[in-house]
Amino acid sequence: MKNVLAIAAHPDDIEYFMSGTMMALKEIGYELHYINLANGCCGSTQFDRRETATIRRQESMEACEFVGAIYHESICDDMDIFYDRPTLAKVAAVVRQAQPDILLTHAPSDYMEDHMNTCRLAVTAAFARGMPNFPTTPTAATYDAPITIYHAQPYSHLGPLRQVVQPDLWIDVTDLVDSKVEMLAKHTSQKQWLDESQGHDSYLQVLRDLDKQAGNMSGQFEYAEGWRRHLHLGFCQPQDDPLRIALQERAHLVTD
Repeated sequence: MKNVLAIAAHPDDIEYFMSGTMMALKEIGYELHYINLANGCCGSTQFDRRETATIRRQESMEACEFVGAIYHESICDDMDIFYDRPTLAKVAAVVRQAQPDILLTHAPSDYMEDHMNTCRLAVTAAFARGMPNFPTTPTAATYDAPITIYHAQPYSHLGPLRQVVQPDLWIDVTDLVDSKVEMLAKHTSQKQWLDESQGHDSYLQVLRDLDKQAGNMSGQFEYAEGWRRHLHLGFCQPQDDPLRIALQERAHLVTD
């Protein structure tokens, strides 16, 4: 069986940016692995940190169960996703445990540091998968199989300097967008928080709007998720593109 690991920053990030692609991979037999590095403890104006983290963990587990993925526990608090040795050791353990053929993570440049640091941690953890002298927390056996990394679109499809980010691969999620919304709806605590903190009138409609924008950008699909493939060095062969090959009936490769 082939595996895909989604590494995101916060509870609900996978749902927004990666879940349609994960569902499509599940349909063709991939085993799904799901981790939010942060526990979501800052995502409330109603509850304290501990209670918020507890609520959001339960919501994430329900979302993970909805998509049929294996749940990996969060490793830190919100705003504590730092590119440091202790955090990297924990992320590397998850990569070694999941042994993914495909790793999905955030864009290298995005609107917040937690997303970007998650991306850096995911990439380095994958690079260290076969290094026996790099200890992980907890200890996990190394493996040497190839891994191909794909970066999701940044939020709003814009980089932090307002430039439009164009992916090199679009995945059609038109028939999956309702399921994405249903999966995101498991995060019920986030409606008020996102309304208050970021001006999202409806977090469920935001997901539809983002995927609709991506579909328009693709010029091919009504709703889409966009991906950029990471450089192969240290990870796989130059020609390896398992996401495009696996989902070729849904895929549109940008060649310009």
